[in-house]
Amino acid sequence: MSLFGRGAPTPSGAVNQERLEMAINEIDMVSDVFNRIVSSCHSKCISPRYAEGDLNKGESVCIDRCVAKFFEVNKKVGEKMQSAGANAQATGSTSFSL
Repeated sequence: MSLFGRGAPTPSGAVNQERLEMAINEIDMVSDVFNRIVSSCHSKCISPRYAEGDLNKGESVCIDRCVAKFFEVNKKVGEKMQSAGANAQATGSTSFSL
């Protein structure tokens, strides 16, 4: 079985470099998104002066909403880019606008 259990097994237990690079790139992208969410929502929702060790109700609600909005915008941008890319591919254009 290959890396992550997909596809045909590689000969003699070798690691498929292409899949390994794809997995590393995906981890990097997920980590980047996570770090941007933490940075953005922390600065918007949490006071720089910590009064308690735990989040209060207002901070918790703010973070929940911030993360939900972040993912909603991310989803909409992704859909818009896919649509624009499909339109550009259909017309044979190499550039597209949002």
